[in-house]
Amino acid sequence: MPRVLVWYAIALIVLIADQLTKAWIVGAFGYGESTFITAFFNLVRAHNYGAAFSFLSDAGGWQRYGLSILSAAVSVTIAVWLARQPLDRWMESAALALILGGALGNLYDRVALGYVVDFLDFHWSGRHFPAFNVADAAISVGAVLLLIDAFFHRDGEGQ
Repeated sequence: MPRVLVWYAIALIVLIADQLTKAWIVGAFGYGESTFITAFFNLVRAHNYGAAFSFLSDAGGWQRYGLSILSAAVSVTIAVWLARQPLDRWMESAALALILGGALGNLYDRVALGYVVDFLDFHWSGRHFPAFNVADAAISVGAVLLLIDAFFHRDGEGQ
């Protein structure tokens, strides 16, 4: 089995986990409804009409289509990038797989619903970090892995 299929499978697992958790939240919570879990974490059903941290959420509606096109283009680019990865670039490939799965999860929401479902709400001393979801977490972890890989992998050196 070509190695790229492993990375595509990881992206698919992220996509499925993201969609299953969002479906559960949509079925269990009304919009804006939340449940206390710990002193610093709640589950909440939120809708994000913009990009990361609700950037552009009040831009008048064009962002649904603009962000969808951008996300689709980035997803295709990452899928091709993954297919061309050398075998020794496992950390970069894992990072790209996480980002691809997350991008596809949020793209699906944006196209199907017009917004992205967020539900993980971390807070401290009355201040809330913007709610996010499994796709956002995968994208963030993937971005950190890309930075780590870039720091340690230099000009043709192995990992």
